[in-house]
Formats: sequence, structure tokens, C-alpha cells
Amino acid sequence: MAHDGAADEGNTAPLLASKTEKPRRNMYAFGCATLASMTTILMGYNLALMSGAQLFIREDLGLTDEQVEVLAGSMNVYMLVSILAAGWTADLLGRRGTLVLANGFLMAGALAMSLGGSYAALMAARFVTSIGVGFALVVAPVYNAEISPASVRGVLSSLLDIFVNVGILLSYVSNYALAGLPVHIGWRVMYAIGVLPPVFLAAGVLCMPESPRWLAMRGRQADARAVLVRTSDTAAEAELRLEEIKRVVEAPQDAGVGVWQELIFQPSAMVRRILVCVVGLNFLQQAAGIDAILLYSPLVFKKAGMSSSQAILGATIAIGVVKTCFILVVSFFSDRVGRRPLLMASSGGVALSLAALALTLCVGEPSPASAAACVTFVLAAVAAFSVGFGSLPSTVSAEIMPLRLRAQGASLGMAVNRLTCGVVSMSFISLAAWITMPGCFFLYAGLAATACVFVFVRLPETRGRSLEDMDALFSK
Repeated sequence: MAHDGAADEGNTAPLLASKTEKPRRNMYAFGCATLASMTTILMGYNLALMSGAQLFIREDLGLTDEQVEVLAGSMNVYMLVSILAAGWTADLLGRRGTLVLANGFLMAGALAMSLGGSYAALMAARFVTSIGVGFALVVAPVYNAEISPASVRGVLSSLLDIFVNVGILLSYVSNYALAGLPVHIGWRVMYAIGVLPPVFLAAGVLCMPESPRWLAMRGRQADARAVLVRTSDTAAEAELRLEEIKRVVEAPQDAGVGVWQELIFQPSAMVRRILVCVVGLNFLQQAAGIDAILLYSPLVFKKAGMSSSQAILGATIAIGVVKTCFILVVSFFSDRVGRRPLLMASSGGVALSLAALALTLCVGEPSPASAAACVTFVLAAVAAFSVGFGSLPSTVSAEIMPLRLRAQGASLGMAVNRLTCGVVSMSFISLAAWITMPGCFFLYAGLAATACVFVFVRLPETRGRSLEDMDALFSK
């Protein structure tokens, strides 16, 4: 495939650099991944804001427990629409264009939510917001994985979960800070805060380059080379990455087999192994019940003996702080220690913490001591979740999928993730009434332990490998 002469001429010198060229600190790739990941701040904000806002919405609009439960978890089901369409959209509009579209939906959804005057209006607003969240959840990790050099791909991919957690923390702070406003105004201001940030984020995303792999898929080799030169550790690595991408893009494909057919209906043994890892990780991440904690921690704290609404909302801020701080562990260690050790330690820690929480809730009467123990084990579960299980499933999903299947494969994994999250978040109150609240957390602890075993048995280590090398890893 011919290269653009003008573009190649400007890059001749760096591409002739020795392969022993000293790697540079690639701040450009870091900046691009940061902008792409910041879109998910609004996801974390909108999802977790309901934990406190529901107390005021319930009173203002007279909602029932069942309506609150559905409203809290509906986004996870609604976003299946955009999650399943995200792969096709990202291949059509590009990764960057899809992120701009996501921010547009996030702005419209926040505005509609702040103006909603009925249960139906709020459900419609959650649907609009969920479209933007679904696009961002799928495309941001794909973009980060495709633009990052292998040496720091784990760090840059973890930025996604860092900003989700920043959004969660901001929602808890908003709940606490605005709790003193009149009931009919406070929750509307909480959601109105989310209207302007997507505008600025969309402008920032437009300043990013497009994914080099998407450019190569469109035959724009010179543009892909220019992006790789700026986002690789060395010029020699940029050339190597381009050659690997070209080899994958130009590899002959069965013309009679479409992407979804190859992914689901006629997968090869290699694709089947990859798909099991992607679907399994995304299912178990949410089945372990982290969203039940994020959305319903006020109910958990009340059951443990905490009666003050101000103290309960203050405890939720502690959850946000812990979750945000411990996600930094992934940034520091995923490219040093590896994905597998962090995932196993994280899921094992979640299992132990949730089992301890369940025991605390079912032993003895509610008291200040049981409330303190309950908060401690909730924070421990959130911390354990954040050090690996929170962000690495999306990182691994984007890494291990072959280029031709990456966008759609990531969409499928995220669809399973959000559907599972929706089931957990929309069933917690009802499930707790059936098997008790301690029973819920014993169930989640068992699923977290299952995740630890699953990673040990099924997932190979991907640290330090190029994206184009994953086929060989899963062909063994």
C-alpha cells in the first residue's frame, strides 16, 4: 500500500534511528489517553449520584422503593443500546468522533435529568445519558489501548477507571454539599452540574489524533505513521508498530464471514479462548456486587446502626476517596507486576472483605461498633476492588481482542458487564428482602472468589506484549 510522500519525507530521520535509541517519556500519548478517559468522569458521576440523590428524589416526587431501585439501575440496562452499537460506530466515525458523540449525549442527559418533573421524565433522561456512557465505556479503552506504547499501556489504560472514580467521588461530595438545599432544588442542582463539562471535553477530544490502527484500517498509512511517531517510546518502535498493524490489516480475511459471525457464530479456537476471557472477566467483575455497595451503601450503613443522614453521606465520601486513591495502585504496578497477579489479589481481597461485611451484618444488634466495623469492611472491599478488578477487565478486553474484532469484541464484553451490573443494581433491595442483606454479601463474596480462580485458570499474562502479538499468545 503506497505511502504519502510528503508525510514520509518529514519522518525519514527519526525512522532511521537506531533500535538502541533511548526511550523518551511519552507525555503526548499520556495527554491523549487522559483526554479520552476524562469522558468517563460523567459516567461515574451520574451512576453514583443516585446513591444520595435518591433520598431527595423519593421525597420530592413521591417515588416507591421499586421505582427508586429501577431508576438507580436503569442506566446499566439502557446503555446496552449504545454499547452494542459502539463497535460499529467507532469503526465508522473513528474512535475520536465517537467520543465527541458520547459527550453530546452526556450533556443532553444531564440537562434533561435536572429538569425532570416526573418518574417517566427521569427514566427518559437516564436513557439519553446512558447512550453517551455506553459509547464512552467501549471506545475510550479501545482508543487508549491502540494509541499507547506497550511499555505503558497498562498505566494509560488504567486512566479510564481513575476518572470513573473521580466522577464517583465528585458525586458523593455533591450529595453531601448540597444536602442542605430545599428538597425540590438540591437534587436538580446535583445533576445540572454535569451539563457543562461534556462541552469542554468534546473540544479537547477534537484536539487528539485519531487512533493509528483505525487510520491504518482506512488505508491512511502516512497519517497512522505520524501518530505512531508521536506516541511511541522510540522512532524505531513506531516503525515496528506500524509494520505489525499493516500486517494485521492486510492479512487475507474470509470474505464470507462478517465480524459478528467470526466473533460469535463461527469463532476459531483462538477467538473462542479470547471471548471466554473477555466475557468471564466482565461478568464476574460486576457479579461481585460492587455497584450494590456504591448505590446502596446508605441502606447498608443504616442497617448496621448509623442513623444520621449527614454521617451516612460523609461515609459515602470516604468510599469515593478510598476508591479513587487505591486505583493508583493499578497505574503504578500493572506494567511492573502484571495483570494476573493484580486481578487475583484484587478479587481475593474483595471476597474476604464482603464475607467479613456479611458476618458483621448478621452477628449482634446494630450499634456504633457494628456501624464502624461495617464502614471498615465496605472501605476494604472498595479498596481491594480498585487495585485491579475495577479497571483491568476493560484493559485486558481491549488488549487481547484481534484488531479486526476489537471494537465489536469490546462492545460485547462491556454489554455483558453492564447487563450484569444492571441486574445487581436493580435487584439488591428485592434480593435483600428475600435472602437478607448479609445473604446478598455472602453471595457476592462467593462470586468474587470464583473470579480469582477464573483468572488463575483461564487468563494468560499480557504485560509488555504488543497488541498484534496477542493472537500468538492465545493460539498456544
